[in-house]
Amino acid sequence: MAVPRPDSKRGVYGISVAAELVGTGAQNLRLYEARGLLEPERTGGGTRRYSAQDLDRLRRIGDLLKAGLNLAGIGLVLDLEAQNTKLRAEKEEQQWLATASIPAS
Repeated sequence: MAVPRPDSKRGVYGISVAAELVGTGAQNLRLYEARGLLEPERTGGGTRRYSAQDLDRLRRIGDLLKAGLNLAGIGLVLDLEAQNTKLRAEKEEQQWLATASIPAS
């Protein structure tokens, strides 16, 4: 029997576990959230829960920090990357629709 894969968007890691998994401190995670770089899920009691996607984003933030960017610059880069991803998906969809609508000869 196959074990179902967890949803990568579902927050399952507490702040201390997430910080350890990405190699930073919990205070940094709080700072990134305060600066709008990250929005972890919250439990009913307000506890932060980080998802696998959040961990990937935290690793990207760490890479950009190592490259010398400040948090404001990282915010811009992350926003541009998200826009780029969205535009690529829209372009692929338009290309697919264009090829799908070509009548067969």
